[in-house]
Amino acid sequence: MRTLRFAVPALAVCVALSACGNQGGVGGTPTPTPTGVQPVTSQPTPTPDPTAAPETVTPTARPGVKTPKPGGPSTPPGVGATTLSGTVQGGVEPGCVLLDGYLLLGGPRDVLTPGTRVEVTGRVEPGMMTTCQQGTPFVVTAAHRS
Repeated sequence: MRTLRFAVPALAVCVALSACGNQGGVGGTPTPTPTGVQPVTSQPTPTPDPTAAPETVTPTARPGVKTPKPGGPSTPPGVGATTLSGTVQGGVEPGCVLLDGYLLLGGPRDVLTPGTRVEVTGRVEPGMMTTCQQGTPFVVTAAHRS
């Protein structure tokens, strides 16, 4: 009796779903909509013109991320080596260290410990994704105690 209680609703659902899946009419031919227009199921594939010039695709930049202009410098203006000095602070996440509001990424971890006075050289990467929840990313190329 218990099996019948589960089997009947399951059978009703299967019948309803199979009826919904076959709304296209007899033989898979779509039936006209109330407006008399048949729905488009696929777009025609254009035939390529062998004499046409190939299309060029211009990449789009993400908001807030600067990209260099073609033929210009390899790095955006304003991004270069910067030196910071101060006392390293621990971040809110384990393993995250900050210096004057900058999240320090890379560099020697034995030097970049919370409470240590340091001088670091590197570059600011404002568009970089990190798992730390604070500070502007700063990629450290060199660091030493001061």
